[in-house]
Amino acid sequence: MLRRTVTVTAAVLAAVLGVPTGSQAAPAPGSPGAGDVYYPEYGNGGYDVAHYDIRLRYYPDTDRLTGTTTILASATQDLSRFNLDFALATKSVRVNNRAAGFARQSDHELVVTPARAIAKGAPLTIVVEYDDIPSNVVAAGLTSWNRTPDGALAVNEPEIAWWWYPSNDHPTDKASFDVSVLVPDGVEVISNGAPTRWAAPVFDGWSRWSWRQDKPQATYLTFLAIGDFDTYQDTSADGSPIVTAYNTRLDAVTAAAAKSSVERSDEITDWLAGHFGPYPFGARGGVVTGAGDQGFALETQTRPVYDGRSFIRGSNNSLVVHELAHQWFGDSVSVGQWKDIWLNEGFASYAQWLWSEDQGEGTAAEIADYVYSTVYPADSEFWQVLPGDPGPTRLFDGAVYDRGALTLHHLRELVGDEDFFAILKAWTEAKKHSAGTTPEFQALAERISGVDLDAFLQEWLYTPAVPTSV
Repeated sequence: MLRRTVTVTAAVLAAVLGVPTGSQAAPAPGSPGAGDVYYPEYGNGGYDVAHYDIRLRYYPDTDRLTGTTTILASATQDLSRFNLDFALATKSVRVNNRAAGFARQSDHELVVTPARAIAKGAPLTIVVEYDDIPSNVVAAGLTSWNRTPDGALAVNEPEIAWWWYPSNDHPTDKASFDVSVLVPDGVEVISNGAPTRWAAPVFDGWSRWSWRQDKPQATYLTFLAIGDFDTYQDTSADGSPIVTAYNTRLDAVTAAAAKSSVERSDEITDWLAGHFGPYPFGARGGVVTGAGDQGFALETQTRPVYDGRSFIRGSNNSLVVHELAHQWFGDSVSVGQWKDIWLNEGFASYAQWLWSEDQGEGTAAEIADYVYSTVYPADSEFWQVLPGDPGPTRLFDGAVYDRGALTLHHLRELVGDEDFFAILKAWTEAKKHSAGTTPEFQALAERISGVDLDAFLQEWLYTPAVPTSV
């Protein structure tokens, strides 16, 4: 170990203590949003989060949630105050070991005023205590916390964190997570990453479940599934923990269909890695909720959550492929702006076509031709939606998925297989654990292929008409 003498200057000491020096501009409030054009108040400015430590106690009988979240962050400007995205009733806030002022602003903004101004570059330790009934809380016109017959689900996109922990709620500010939940004995708690404590008794009648995500994770990809689950643990060939869970309210046939798909997650993940590059995380698995509990599947990081209804007609490997493809496209490489959502959904949808091709159930070309010529007639409203800029009310429109996938297929035909798959792997490597935008993807694709993609992407992503370059 190299040792050397360090001279502590006044500026360095001021940054450590969070005190502005005389030469600095006066501290100012952090912005109440991260600059997203669709959701201007989502996320916040003035600080960058490194880690969330979320400790909760949940009462299934009443849906009461009490908790303390500790946020480790650093100031990106001289701060007089800053915002957290949070909708639950807050009891106290402390910043760097001192009580801070706090006030509600709109339905999900918590404005925090530290006892001392924070200098740019200084560390922030933010401790928030809260106590509320999440299913009673409405923000942005909805209640994302989903109370179920045996527990609760905190699973949604793009809004979910507000109902169970305070955060800087935008995909561009990722962090590591520790999630620890105290529940009555016999109730399971599943979350992201690897388990660090599995149903450990704490006192009579209550046990603690703890999970750790050590890789950068966006806030909306952090989830809780609380209830009565059959859980299974295994280890992948690379040593990663595999955790799968199935709600016990599933009927036997649906549960069997769900297991026949989700238990293939490790295999499918390895197959996807062959196309997209190394798997970016250190844990794997999936969770299946009760049929109808949430009505959708979501690519929650390392462990997608599926509604049991998705398996009522039998196994659904294609859905598993879609959600696991998101581990690269959406989770590791997240959207820089929500308008770039096709970079998530179009890529995951195209992965389904690649799987079909691999399984001999229809080539990507056959599927693309069918979708283009048969599924969506020329007069369909589908062709009026712009996958590259669908608008906040059509964030999950079918065009984002299917026209996004068509864009990728025709890009593949335009540049050839070798360059196309080189582009995908280069994109996931260049943007690993960060965020990207469509212009950045275009620049990378043009650099690798040598093809000018302006006209092509304008037609496929930004023109309200049936593309003709097929």
